Amino acid sequence: MTHSIGFFCLLAGMGLSIALCAWCGHMLWRGKAQGMHKVVWIQALIVGLTLVPSLILADALLGHDFSFKLVADYTDSLLPWTYALTAFWAGQEGSFLFWTLALAVVGLFWAGSSSGRGVPAESTCAFWMVYSLVQAFFFLILTTVSNPLLQLSPPPADGNGLNPLLQHPGMVFHPPLLFIGYAGLTVPAAAGLGTVFVQDDAWLERVRNWTLTAWIFLTAGIVLGAWWSYMELGWGGYWAWDPVENASLIPWLACSAFVHTAVIGRKSRALGRTNVALAGLSLVLCLLATFVTRSGMLDSLHAFGAQGVGLPLIWGMGAGVLLVLLGILGAQTSLRRQLPSIGSQQGGIVLLTWLLLILAAVIGLGTLWPLISRIWSAQSVGFGPDFYNRVCLPFFALFIIGLPFCPWLGWTGWKRFPKVLAGILGGALILGAAAWTLGIRDLLPLPTVAFALVAVPSLLGICLYRSAYRRRRSGWAVMAVHIGLAVVALGIAVSGPYAQEKDAVLSPGQQLRLKEYTFTHLSLSRERTQRMEAYKATLRVAKNGREIARLVPERRMYRSFNQPFAEAAVIPGLGDEIYATLLGFDQEDRVRVQVRINPGVNWIWIGGTLMCLAGLLAIRRQRPPRQESDA
Repeated sequence: MTHSIGFFCLLAGMGLSIALCAWCGHMLWRGKAQGMHKVVWIQALIVGLTLVPSLILADALLGHDFSFKLVADYTDSLLPWTYALTAFWAGQEGSFLFWTLALAVVGLFWAGSSSGRGVPAESTCAFWMVYSLVQAFFFLILTTVSNPLLQLSPPPADGNGLNPLLQHPGMVFHPPLLFIGYAGLTVPAAAGLGTVFVQDDAWLERVRNWTLTAWIFLTAGIVLGAWWSYMELGWGGYWAWDPVENASLIPWLACSAFVHTAVIGRKSRALGRTNVALAGLSLVLCLLATFVTRSGMLDSLHAFGAQGVGLPLIWGMGAGVLLVLLGILGAQTSLRRQLPSIGSQQGGIVLLTWLLLILAAVIGLGTLWPLISRIWSAQSVGFGPDFYNRVCLPFFALFIIGLPFCPWLGWTGWKRFPKVLAGILGGALILGAAAWTLGIRDLLPLPTVAFALVAVPSLLGICLYRSAYRRRRSGWAVMAVHIGLAVVALGIAVSGPYAQEKDAVLSPGQQLRLKEYTFTHLSLSRERTQRMEAYKATLRVAKNGREIARLVPERRMYRSFNQPFAEAAVIPGLGDEIYATLLGFDQEDRVRVQVRINPGVNWIWIGGTLMCLAGLLAIRRQRPPRQESDA
């Protein structure tokens, strides 16, 4: 019965979204928008219609109701409740339901916020026509190819269990953060594409906080996903250029570009069509990310999906691209002022935007190349990490080189602080020489480390020197976000190329040496629970002969999965982080272990956290616009 109730709610949500889209389109056609104050109640009803099946599914997950196919596919009776709830977004159907719920809730917040109220009725009408169209698309997927409420009759006695890779705290939060970010990007996309129908140059200011919030959620989701990979996959890395990893990075790059060009749009009344295009493109790339992750058409370490939604998503992306093209050609905007020279701060932002978009294009093409190559070849061809490292890392290094300079450029010219710019260059040369003496001598890491280090005092200095930054919370916040980026770059530049690893088979008492650390195999123990069987190797870690800690990496066999899973052990540190993985063992207690020294890896998580927290400070209170009657 509950299956039918939930499905009926989804059908009703789709019908209401289509009706809202049609109503707004009709009023725009008539040229007289009326009654838009009712939208908040309509959207509240849509939230309710999405919340009911979500609560039904959550209750089924917590209650181990295996009459729901999703519950049977992704949980079992022994799964702890936290991970049972995580199964909500572990599979394709649940993640689409969560995204739709997030989309509905974000829409309701927009409708009730100062940004969404009191704007011209025609703009409200155009916004909701686009927004409800996107909403209807997700309801359509849920009620056709990806129904999360499918019933199994008779239900199995137990479920298949959740993939052990997903049984980690990082996966409790990583997917929801991304989906909320994706949903948040629908607001600027709907507002920007709405300018195809009405002239509204104020949309950039209205969506400022919403875009920043979506960007923060995306950033947090990506950083948390990288941490999960590092801790759970047992390979000692955090980024493998896997298609699923790339998928979330592509819309983040487009969104980052939009965040910067929107600043020019608001301050200089320029880049009107560019901002419309980037706002819409960010949302289309979210659909692309979902296609890569959930269509099952690309091989990935963690593509948790199945075929079925691929074709609808392709149609959705096609419609999105068409809307973006209409936005570029038909946007009714007066933001067309010419930009100053390329040496100005605005010129630097435009260059940055192009770099971000080139990166997004390269990563997108590389990710989709196995599909594209099937057009002329029976065997798909993909690119490995070497391709992405060779092509993308130089662009990322260019960002960091420009980071300490850009804030000191004048808004309209570069000669404002020539001595400061010379000082930054000199400081980078000194820090580069220091890094060289410490052993950082590779072509890309060396300038990245030097300019990332000099970026910190440079960005703090501009805040202290210029009252325009010093007096505003958002000014400090923007600089702190960029300091966080510099810290992330520092961590990547050091931890990636200068990590060292070694693996060996050790009998009890034998030692393995790596740098100044000695690892001694003490024992191999076994622990058995109802859910799994775990083998634990205890390694004593000594530095220069003195014991500093013990590592206990594990090899686990879960009841429902016929393959072993590694559980890494780490000794965290701001300098060297020691990382160990148990690769195998035998009956004589010999273990095969891999140990790694990852220098500076924790600066990635610290910098990413700073970016997110500082981004929150950049959100400012927006005054409600003057109320206008739509009667």
